[in-house]
Amino acid sequence: MAADLFAWIEALAPVVALKRSFLAYPLVNAAHILSIGVLVTTVILMDLRILGGLSAIDGRTFIALMRRLALFAFAGAVLTGASLFSVRAGDYAANPAFLLKMALIPVAVLNMFLFRHLARGWEAATWRHDPPRFVRGTAATSLLLWLAVLLCGRFIAFL
Repeated sequence: MAADLFAWIEALAPVVALKRSFLAYPLVNAAHILSIGVLVTTVILMDLRILGGLSAIDGRTFIALMRRLALFAFAGAVLTGASLFSVRAGDYAANPAFLLKMALIPVAVLNMFLFRHLARGWEAATWRHDPPRFVRGTAATSLLLWLAVLLCGRFIAFL
């Protein structure tokens, strides 16, 4: 049943056109890499700021800017990633690195929502004070999760 679904996805006209295009597939791939790069960079910068690094920068303004960039990059990564998946859906669905990546992404997103929920009171206070332990914990967890997503993405080609 799943194999039929993946075969159907791979046979869709836009997917076939993407596969056959000399230019489109590399451009989508490059856009995915760029999106992931921007996403991971902005997440790392946000998490480092929360963990006490980059303290010369106003935290509230910086985090707000990085969050907007991260959300934009995440949307780009999802759109380009779905396009890349569609070209070899059956292969990717059987790839352990891809499956782990797909499992880690929702956990990382849930961690971000947890941070947003837990940090509301702290964000309202001055950014000059050390964040509470739970806020630092979500930032450290975020760093680990997004770096794991990045590593899983790289391992997809090798498994």
